[in-house]
Parts: sequence; C-alpha cells; structure tokens
Amino acid sequence: MRQNLAIAGGKTILEVLRLARRGGTALPGLVAHRLDPHILTGMTARLSGGSALVTGTNGKTTTTRLFSSILASAGLKTVNNRSGSNLIRGLTSTLLSQATFTGKLEADIGLFEVDEAVFPQAATEIMPRLVLMNNLFRDQLDRYGEIETIRRRWVEAIKKLHSGTFLVLNADDPSVAYLGRFAPAGVRVLYYGLDAPEQSREHLQHAVDATKCIVCATPLQYSAIYISHMGHYHCPNCNFARPAPNFIAREVRLEGTDGSAFVLEFEGQRLDLRVGVPGLYNVYNAIGAATACIALGIAPENIRRGLESFKAAFGRIERISLTQGRTLLLALVKNPVGFNEVLRMLLQSPGKLRLMALLNDLIADGRDVSWIWDVDFEILQDRVEWLYTGGIRAYDMALRLKYAGVTPELICAEENISRALDEAIDRLKPNETLYITPTYTAMLQLREILQKKGLVVPFWEE
Repeated sequence: MRQNLAIAGGKTILEVLRLARRGGTALPGLVAHRLDPHILTGMTARLSGGSALVTGTNGKTTTTRLFSSILASAGLKTVNNRSGSNLIRGLTSTLLSQATFTGKLEADIGLFEVDEAVFPQAATEIMPRLVLMNNLFRDQLDRYGEIETIRRRWVEAIKKLHSGTFLVLNADDPSVAYLGRFAPAGVRVLYYGLDAPEQSREHLQHAVDATKCIVCATPLQYSAIYISHMGHYHCPNCNFARPAPNFIAREVRLEGTDGSAFVLEFEGQRLDLRVGVPGLYNVYNAIGAATACIALGIAPENIRRGLESFKAAFGRIERISLTQGRTLLLALVKNPVGFNEVLRMLLQSPGKLRLMALLNDLIADGRDVSWIWDVDFEILQDRVEWLYTGGIRAYDMALRLKYAGVTPELICAEENISRALDEAIDRLKPNETLYITPTYTAMLQLREILQKKGLVVPFWEE
C-alpha cells in the first residue's frame, strides 16, 4: 500500500512538471522516496533482467548510453536515467517516468548511471546484477573530498555485493583495480584495459591523482601511460600491480573528432569495433560498456552494432548544425583530467581552433574553481584563432588562459553566455566549427539557449 501511494504521488508530480515543460528528473523521485524509502528496491525487483549500475568520475553518462545502445541492439528494453540525473531521487524519478500508475515497468533491465558518492546507497537499495566502475579522479573536492574518501566508501559497498553479481573494473586505474580484492566469494570480477603502445605517453601528466601504491605508499612505476594515472603500473615494493585484463583493446586508432576504432580481444575472440565519439577516454568508455554487455550474455555482433549506432548524450561531444555548414561541438568538462583529454582530442583537428570555455561555480559544478590551474591549457598556445570565455567565472578562465600563454588579444571574456554565444556564432565562417567546453550548469544554460533558438530539443525528450 505504501509503495503504491509513493508511485502514484510521484507519477502525479511528474505529469504536472511535464505539462509545465519541465524535466521532472528529480522532484518526483524525491517525494516518492520519502513516502516509501524502499521504493527503489521494490520497483527494480520487478525487472526480469535485474539492474546494472555504472559509476566513476568521468564518462558515466556516455558509458551508460553506450551500454544502453548495445542492449537495444540485442532487442532488450531498458529503464535508464538518460538525462544523467544520478542521485537517489534521479534514479527513482527515472523508474517513475517509465512505470504505470500501478508500478508496472515495460522494460527488461534497469541501467543506471550513479553518482560516486551515492553508489553505496544505490547498491544497497537496488541490489544490482552488475556493477561497472570506470575510473576515479579528483572532482568537486568541496563535495566529495579526496579520492581516498570515495574509494573507502566503494570498498565497503563492494563487500556487501550479493553472490552472482558481476563487478566490472578498469584494470588501468590503480584506484579502481584495487577494489577487486574486496569482492566477496561468488562475485565475479572482470577487468578491462588498453594494450596500445601507440597511444602511450612518455611521462605522467601534471593532473595525476594516484601516483603511489595504495597498499604501501611506494611510488608506482609505469611501463605505459594513457590518461592521467591510468596505464600499466606496478609497485616495486609489494605485489600490487595492474591485474591482467579479461578484455583488452588493441590497435587503437583515434580519428580526430569523428570517433575511434580498436580491436577488442577476449576469451580467444577478436572484435573490430568503431565508436562515433572521439577521444581515448571514450575508447575506455566503450570497452567498459562492451565488457559489461558480454558479461550479461550479449552476442558480439550486437556489441558491434550497438557501438556503431551510438549517439552522444547531450553536452557530451554533442554536434549541433547551424546554417552554411557551420557546427557547434559541445564537450562537457568538470575536472582537470577530463578537460585535458578534451583538449587532447580537439588538438587532433587541423588548423587553428575557435573555442568557447564556459565556467560556472554553482553547487553542481563545484564552488572551488582553482582546479582550472591544473588543466594543461599551455598546449593551446599556438592553436587558437580566437577564444571566448563565459559564465559566472568567465574572467577567472580568461586569466588562466592568459597565464597559459594564449595571446590576450585573442581572448574575449563575457559572463553572459547568451551574448557570448551570439558573438561567437557571428564570427564563424562557412563550414567552421566552434568548440564549446562548458561546466555542468553552464552546459544546461547553454542548451536552454540553444533550445530557445530551435537548435536542440529538451534533454528529457531525447
């Protein structure tokens, strides 16, 4: 009775919000969960295929959507928080949005992106069939604290996973791979990673979060470095080292902003795969999604089809077409490692770049913006044609770029995002692309502006 009341109440609020042209991605779930604290457990128990949780610092939304695309190619219906609303209220709202007033779900499997700090609670309430953890970096220190805090919480959550659960871990991230040793008996741990010497870097970047052995605090040694602290590592003092991956990506080919191709090897098989979102970080996202789907019994051919048909989530390498062949490309940024990889991807484009960096400091962004000083903007020095900074902290971003060596005369700081966008679009020539790197709330503001211009639809309608 209590759960039925919670579902009906949440559904009613959701319908009212949708009539008001609002997303309804949080409030319905907040109310329903307060009416029945066990609503997540009850509703997900109705899914015949169980549920999968995806968590980590960077790439959760894209990985979850890649996962969903593969499942769809196999003919499975998912209930999925595609909007990226990944707190408990968001997960509950997602279930409400796809349920009838009696709580019936027309879906085979639940697929949920989960906030790093919320994962322990979500795992307890949902009791997932599979957990995918993709990486762990410093992010919003004012909210999360250092990565050790999150890792400790994850360890305790993993210890409580039920027998039969799949735990899919990124072998190349020391903080994530370390978690495998805490899996209870009956939990099957699967590791994925890269073996791509052509993509390895010679030295660790400035924005590196896990340089010491988690077991004994000795500096780790690397034979390959891919992204930040992710690569092939071992401790010279104890037995902590990168575990041998069950799923390995080789022959990685980055194709600028068009996407990437790679070969996935597992269980004696080789799959030639391509994904239409760019950057080495999205290769990791694709491998993680593929590993999870194969664990769930999805056929290799569906993996290929699902990755090839994938479309990026809103704001995550999202392309928006303008007149005269002009294009906007939106790439969400929120921490030094993610921003560095976006810059690395953009620099694969030929010629000089037209850029817009939007920086807000609202709660969802993190109030402390000092992290921008850890981003390697210096690599832009000779590649900028012109650049706008916008958002609440537009002038902080402009100052950082000036100190990075970008010619000050090329930088225009304008706090008003709408005005900055209009000016930048006016400067675009036919067939040119404007690359926009917004923080989270700046991205939402930008998409609202684009929606009013008729260039995008509301994210909850995608």
